[in-house]
Amino acid sequence: MSDIEIGRAKRARRAYTFDDIAIVPSRRTRDPQDVSVSWTIDAFTFEMPVLAAPMDSVVSPETAIAIGRLGGLGVLDLEGVWTRYDDPEPVLAEIRALPQAETTRRLQEIYAEPIKPELVTQRLAEIRAAGVPVAGALSPQRTAELSDTVVGAGVDLFVIRGTTVSAEHVSKTTEPLNLKKFIYELDVPVIVGGASTYTAALHLMRTGAAGVLVGFGGGAASTTRTSLGIHAPMASAVADVAGARRDYLDESGGRYVHVIADGGLGTSGDVVKAISMGADAVMLGSILARAEEAPGAGWHWGAEAHHEELPRGHRVEVGTVAPLERVLFGPSSAADGRTNVIGALRRSMATTGYSDLKEFQRVEVVVAPYTRS
Repeated sequence: MSDIEIGRAKRARRAYTFDDIAIVPSRRTRDPQDVSVSWTIDAFTFEMPVLAAPMDSVVSPETAIAIGRLGGLGVLDLEGVWTRYDDPEPVLAEIRALPQAETTRRLQEIYAEPIKPELVTQRLAEIRAAGVPVAGALSPQRTAELSDTVVGAGVDLFVIRGTTVSAEHVSKTTEPLNLKKFIYELDVPVIVGGASTYTAALHLMRTGAAGVLVGFGGGAASTTRTSLGIHAPMASAVADVAGARRDYLDESGGRYVHVIADGGLGTSGDVVKAISMGADAVMLGSILARAEEAPGAGWHWGAEAHHEELPRGHRVEVGTVAPLERVLFGPSSAADGRTNVIGALRRSMATTGYSDLKEFQRVEVVVAPYTRS
């Protein structure tokens, strides 16, 4: 792809968002009920390629269980209110009711409460007792401190999630997490990210990760582009990381690393396009935050919103549209792509003639920008 000249001293590569692309029906069609949207990672098979994002507005132990029973994977934020407070409900109610002008400062105070390892164990045990797969997420900064507690509690999948995660973090003051050594010594599969470029993803794949999260500051509650000037248009980012997966498959002699789109997924159409770009699964935040069961009750925020030094997100109102099951499987009573997400994925795959997710990654796409009304 040729570069674009911004000025005489700087050239740039053109990158695309999900809004910039569209899928083109170009072959046979199928019945939606004949399409498989199941996803397998390591020893676990899920009925849908959906992970619920580890955000306090999206996943509680109760919603993790509900998502697991519906065929997905709920990932609990192990640095959230669930592991800082014995009873997080009053805290969540306060966050939802905060005046906008006070939100950031008060979030910083709420999340300054220390994490209690015994609560990490307790929350994960609640999920395990329900008989669904157990997943928890830590930031790279907290992984070394809390990983023994998390693994001891019995997680099935371990997620290391940050705004961006590097396999080669350099620090003059602290000992960085050695991802390759850490993953090698664990007995559970690790999903790590975010990454937004071919090179960064390839390095993460070489650490032994089972999956790589793709995204950087693209979520509905993120202000990373405003705060840091950093942004990764998701269609190009997913395609680039899928390219790294292909090359690593050859390099490693057949080891397949899953690509999981994480960010910029506000509608069912975005989910469809993420898979078409090469994602194996998606991590959903705002879409699931709109469910009636979501802890945020129509409000949505992430860890970036309460950073103690440089907040890069805020609490946003996303509203409540339907129960969780209807958000995922319908029926839908609106044409805005906010409900029946999996039904829309099935319909798109059927309309273009593909029977499973791996096949659908080969669907024809075009660049066709539009402005959402």
